[in-house]
Amino acid sequence: MLAAYHDHQARTGRGNTAFTYWAKTFLRCWPAVRGWEQEPLTVQLSANSGTRPFITFLLVTGRLHPSWDYLVHRKFSSLWRDVPGTVIGQDLDNFITAARGCGYSQRVASAMASQVIARVLFATGKRLTDLTHDDFEALAAAGTARQAATGRTWKHYRATATGAKTVLYHLAVLPALPEPFEQRWPFARRLAHVPEPMHAILVRYLQHKSVTCRPATVSSLATRLAAFGAYLADTDPDAIPATLDRCRHIEPWMASLSTTANTKSGGILSVPEQARRILAVANFLTEITEWGWPEAPTRRLMFPSDNPRLPQPLPRFLPPDADRRLTEALEASPHRLAADALLLQRACGLRIGELLDLELDAVIDLPGSGSWLKVPLGKLDTERMVPIDAQILTLIDRITAHRSPGRPIPHPRTRRPADFLFTAHGHRIGQARLRKELDRAAKSAGIGHVTPHQLRHTYATALVNAGVSLQALMAILGHVSAEMSLRYGHLFDTTVRAEYERALDLAKQSIGALPNPDQETSSLSEDWRATPTVKTALAGGYCLRAPAQGPCSYANICEHCPSFHT
Repeated sequence: MLAAYHDHQARTGRGNTAFTYWAKTFLRCWPAVRGWEQEPLTVQLSANSGTRPFITFLLVTGRLHPSWDYLVHRKFSSLWRDVPGTVIGQDLDNFITAARGCGYSQRVASAMASQVIARVLFATGKRLTDLTHDDFEALAAAGTARQAATGRTWKHYRATATGAKTVLYHLAVLPALPEPFEQRWPFARRLAHVPEPMHAILVRYLQHKSVTCRPATVSSLATRLAAFGAYLADTDPDAIPATLDRCRHIEPWMASLSTTANTKSGGILSVPEQARRILAVANFLTEITEWGWPEAPTRRLMFPSDNPRLPQPLPRFLPPDADRRLTEALEASPHRLAADALLLQRACGLRIGELLDLELDAVIDLPGSGSWLKVPLGKLDTERMVPIDAQILTLIDRITAHRSPGRPIPHPRTRRPADFLFTAHGHRIGQARLRKELDRAAKSAGIGHVTPHQLRHTYATALVNAGVSLQALMAILGHVSAEMSLRYGHLFDTTVRAEYERALDLAKQSIGALPNPDQETSSLSEDWRATPTVKTALAGGYCLRAPAQGPCSYANICEHCPSFHT
């Protein structure tokens, strides 16, 4: 073993008498080197700088398999100098190659290999292709225990382990993708501030809604019910739905919404958010009554008239100049996949969820009908076909070239394997990545904050300005009612424009020519009501009436005259 250690040191360009001395000392203490594995962690970690290289040699050559606790406490700063020419080195090289194929940089791929994969291989003595999910669970448990014992966070290693397991999934080593590193809190934790028994009732209700609603919908519902529970915790901690009173609980809570702070913006809740909170509580009380829960209220507590009147804003489209500058910023972006995703959303008017659900076979060519983009089930659970041109086809080809290849990914809703169009680092990219890129591009373009849905509004507005019919607009945008599409029709109504121009022409004809300020004013002895020059001399404004309009009938009430301007 000493001869093998000397050869290893020579091959890696190291070696001196001190290293040999401490290697001999180690072997005198543990002639069977695996006996060292049974020593307490404090003894294992007490190895000095002369002994640690020998222990590393035993690890990389597969002669030693220490505990998980030792591996999460020990640093391996010289690992890449020790693994060349070993079986573990071959496995690490294969892993890095696979990680690079998933889109990871060389630095990140090497970090995953040294921080996670090497430790798992050291502990288990397995080959890379034989690793299992349980091996990574054991590493995570040891890391969590280290964090609890020393206070040194395990968060970075957890994130790295998630990426490593993703690579192994695409290598067909692991049967399933790992759960996302960032997970939503369970309902019990999100409602921890709500006292019992209301806490248990709300958690049970949310769990029931999870059966029929999407996770994002239930998450939003949990946020709004948690706020209602927090209000009850401050005003009546023992309240349950059966003991709620409209005058003592419901009406004061609804009144408080108009002054409740928005934790994101720092202002107060918007009227639509107030309406959503009222609707969430109303549905909660109504549904548990319909389901016959014993905690349900005995009488109706909320009514349709409780909902505030919602504003009817126009679609938030980008003006042509801002749209052009944003497109240029996205075209120049170094983050090609996210930028191209936003360009495709702008070019096809997709919702962000529909965009990220697109699959590789979404483009369909029909002889005589051109190319179409199949938009998957989205917000309204409907599919549709959107016509696309050659420029969009080129954009999709560019996206395909930049996406990371690999095995199909389970669909988040149906769990069926799907070849998503937008994949990076072995998994489907998320909305947060697109929003971050859009914020960067909007800042670069100097147009302020922009949301992804504004790209859809901009697309629809461009179609309306080009004269598209209401029926075609509904089909392209995936609207299920004409009312949804009519919002865009109200933007630039050609009838309103024609009527405005006709009335303006008639008004100009009746007003006649405006007086020339260079001409001498009429004598003050003339009837001042018929001379506009007298009116222009009044303080605070001027009058556009011309002599052709006849005498002024307003006399001394100029401030109320429609011809008076300030």
